[in-house]
Amino acid sequence: MLDTRLSEEQEHLRKTVEDFARKVAAPVAAHHDSTATFPYDVVRQMGEMGLFGLPFPEEYGGMGGDYFALCLAIEELARIDQSVAITLEAGCSLGAMPVYRFGTEAQKQHWLPLLCSGQALGAFGLTEAGAGSDAGGTRTTARLEDGQWIINGSKAFITNSGTDITKLVTVAAVTGEGPDGKPEISSILVEVPTPGFTADPSYDKVGWHASDTHPLSFNDLRVPEENLLGERGRGYANFLRILDEGRIAISALAVGAAQGCVDESLKYAKEREAFGRPIGRNQAISFKIAEMEARTYVARCAYYDAAARMLTGRPFKKEAAIAKLVSSNAAMDNARDATQIHGGYGFMNECPAARHYRDSKVLEIGEGTSEVQKMLIARLLGL
Repeated sequence: MLDTRLSEEQEHLRKTVEDFARKVAAPVAAHHDSTATFPYDVVRQMGEMGLFGLPFPEEYGGMGGDYFALCLAIEELARIDQSVAITLEAGCSLGAMPVYRFGTEAQKQHWLPLLCSGQALGAFGLTEAGAGSDAGGTRTTARLEDGQWIINGSKAFITNSGTDITKLVTVAAVTGEGPDGKPEISSILVEVPTPGFTADPSYDKVGWHASDTHPLSFNDLRVPEENLLGERGRGYANFLRILDEGRIAISALAVGAAQGCVDESLKYAKEREAFGRPIGRNQAISFKIAEMEARTYVARCAYYDAAARMLTGRPFKKEAAIAKLVSSNAAMDNARDATQIHGGYGFMNECPAARHYRDSKVLEIGEGTSEVQKMLIARLLGL
């Protein structure tokens, strides 16, 4: 039976991050959103709290927690500011986790303490303009020559890839041809800055304005042969495992966004008066908020279950896909309803509900679109 009660330690973490989000992230969220600036000071303080090291062992500079602890932190941050939440999610599950899962001991010792401290960010270079959901269509190449990998190509929509503290990008590249004639895809660690690496101008996005996202270019970029991450030819398979885990973390982020919409709607419904009484006393409003709360609850249970399965060594691919699908739908539906409840004010960018409305759409796209999740679920049902 799924037990959704948090332990005393987990509740302490949740409350600590909730307080941080409201006292530190919330006051500057609108500013960073409107100016599309990266919240360096907020991220620095997150690093000092140990949030970037939550799921990693203490021997590598981590906090000795687990993936669920990371999810709890992401959820609380996303209630206030999705840009800050995705910075943590990508920094941990996409930036540092590949090194922890597949790196050599030397790679772990070198990179993880830096990434766990939050003083440096890592990025996950998989997506390309012509290889999104079809990651197997990777065109970036890496050839081995005189003990060095020479990388050429480009990546698209890469989070945490162009900040002043970005120090590592893990790149998926074609390194040859497999026995079946298909491209052999491997993972290679690229230290930033390195000659031949360019973070092109950041995107002008619909939402997540304070999150750092760039296209990347590689032009005869050279790194040592020992920068290969994991077994040669296993890069694609390893990235898929990282994405399976990452979907649970993105689901936590989506649940936080959905809960944030409930929080803002409840507050507004109690304060805003029309026709001589708070609008929350009208069934049209109260029923809408009740539906929002129900969506959030169901989505939270879904990601809790997926996380529990992962941490106990049970199969979780299908449950992670379900959690990602359900929670991203909940975030977008709740954002739409929250904007409607706020009326004209909800259409103003200064309104937190408006920011959630803009931010939440990408949750149905990133780390596997909703259509990809349905495909995975159907496939795992034997269809």
